[in-house]
Amino acid sequence: MKTVSEVEKLTGVSVRTLHHYHQLGLLPPTLITDAGYRLYDDTALRRLQTILLFRELQFPLKEIKAILDRPGFDPLEALQQQIELLELQKAHIEDLIALARSLKQKGVPAMNFKAFDTAAIDSYKEEVKEKWGKTEAYARYEEKAKGQSPEALQIAADGLMALFAELGSLKHLSPASAEVQSKVKELQNHITAHFYPCTDQILAGLGQMYTADPRFRKNIDAAGGEGTAEFAARAIAVFADR
Repeated sequence: MKTVSEVEKLTGVSVRTLHHYHQLGLLPPTLITDAGYRLYDDTALRRLQTILLFRELQFPLKEIKAILDRPGFDPLEALQQQIELLELQKAHIEDLIALARSLKQKGVPAMNFKAFDTAAIDSYKEEVKEKWGKTEAYARYEEKAKGQSPEALQIAADGLMALFAELGSLKHLSPASAEVQSKVKELQNHITAHFYPCTDQILAGLGQMYTADPRFRKNIDAAGGEGTAEFAARAIAVFADR
């Protein structure tokens, strides 16, 4: 067991911050002595480490608490998600450094704002919240999943991949074409029917994720051929902006 002062020395988190986390219910002490001293065991310190990683990724404290307290929360899976988010942030920072160096070398401002785009990071954060946070969409997904057999869930997933295969077969068309947009609508309806309510806003976020996340890109391209994820993302963007 460690006192708040010992935790402060070990982690760099101030006693005041630890007290604030306690008040929020984010990091309760393992034990409070009769004298009022707060003590933390290794389990509490591991939770603190997870909290600090999410804070580095700029998650609000309220959302961190919802994620950590959710039934079925998997620390190892969350850690992998944190690693992937940190890697996205690293790439983003490297792009900013490259832009700053380029501006310094040229001596004149360049009208290039791509390095400031955080869409990939924001999209992946939404995936983490959707996975673990107490969102209505995820709650609806859990409700649907409880009532379905593994076979039914697999059929739903296969149907999703079949739609991406059909989108892949339309890559020769414009993403804005009626045929492609009709297929995007089918995709939205399928997600709503089998997973969670897929609003236009949620669909737009998914479209960004399909290209930003290597896992989605790989699976979608495997279903519809190389370039399908990119094509689907562009078609979804047209659909969402209509």
